[in-house]
Amino acid sequence: MGQPLKRLARNLTAILCALGCLISLAACGSDKEAGKIRVGIKFDQPGLGFKKAGTYVGFDVDVATYIADKLGYSPDDIVWKEAPSKQREAMLQNGDVDMILASYSITDERKRAVSFAGPYIVAGQDLLVRKEDHHIRGPEDLNGKRLCSVTGSTSAVTVKKRFAKEVQLMEQPGYAECATALFSGIVDAVTTDDIILAGLASASRGRLRLVGKPFTQEYYGVGIKKGNTKLAHKINAALADMEANGSWQRALENNTRGTHYKPDPRYNPPKPKEGE
Repeated sequence: MGQPLKRLARNLTAILCALGCLISLAACGSDKEAGKIRVGIKFDQPGLGFKKAGTYVGFDVDVATYIADKLGYSPDDIVWKEAPSKQREAMLQNGDVDMILASYSITDERKRAVSFAGPYIVAGQDLLVRKEDHHIRGPEDLNGKRLCSVTGSTSAVTVKKRFAKEVQLMEQPGYAECATALFSGIVDAVTTDDIILAGLASASRGRLRLVGKPFTQEYYGVGIKKGNTKLAHKINAALADMEANGSWQRALENNTRGTHYKPDPRYNPPKPKEGE
C-alpha cells in the first residue's frame, strides 16, 4: 500500500473511532432516562411547579406524580424537565418529554400541534393585591391603577379591554418580579390565573391576598404527543381516581395553604375526558 493510501486509511480509522465515541456518549446520555418517564413542568411558579433546592413542589408536581404512579413509575422514575410556555409544543413534538403539566390551558390552537388529557383543574383569571388593600374587589376597580402581568401574557390586556380601559399596564419577565413590584407599591395588583396567584400569595407569608373573583375559565390539561389516545385514556383514568379518593383535594389544599383559595365549584373538580 502506498503512503497516500496508508494515510487515507489512518484518517478513515480515526474518523470512525471518533464517530463511535460520539455514538457511545449519546447512548450513555439516553441510558440515564431509559425506563423513566419525562415530565415537563414550570420551575418558577410557586404552588404549581417550583424547583426548590433540587426538589420539585407544587400542585402540577403532585398531579404528575400521581399519574406517573398509576402508569407504573415511582417518584424516582420521574425525570423533571423545565417547560417554558413558548417551548411546550416543541418539547412534545420532538419527544423531549412524555407529558407536560405546566399551567397548560387546553385551546383549539394548541390542539392542532399536540394532544391533551384532562382537564385536571379549571382555573380562572383573578387579581392579587396587598393584604391591607380592600379597594380593589374586582377588575372593574382597576381604572387609574397599575396592573402587572408577565411579558407575553394576554391577561392584563383582557382586563383593559373588558373591564378597565384606564388601567396602566406594566410587564415583568416573571410573576416573582410582579409580586415584588406589588410588595413595594410600584403596582396595585397582579393578574393571571387564580391558582398561580394563590401560590404567590402562599409564598408571601400573608403579605398578599387573592381577591377571589375569577372572571375567565382556563382548563388546564396534560399535554401529550399528538394523537396518543391510549395514553390520554390512562391519564384520564388516573385523574378520575385522584379526584374520587380525595388526593386531588389534599394536593390542592397543601399547595395553596393559608390563601383561602377554592377553585370555582361550578367547574371543579373537572371530568377528565379530553383526548380519548
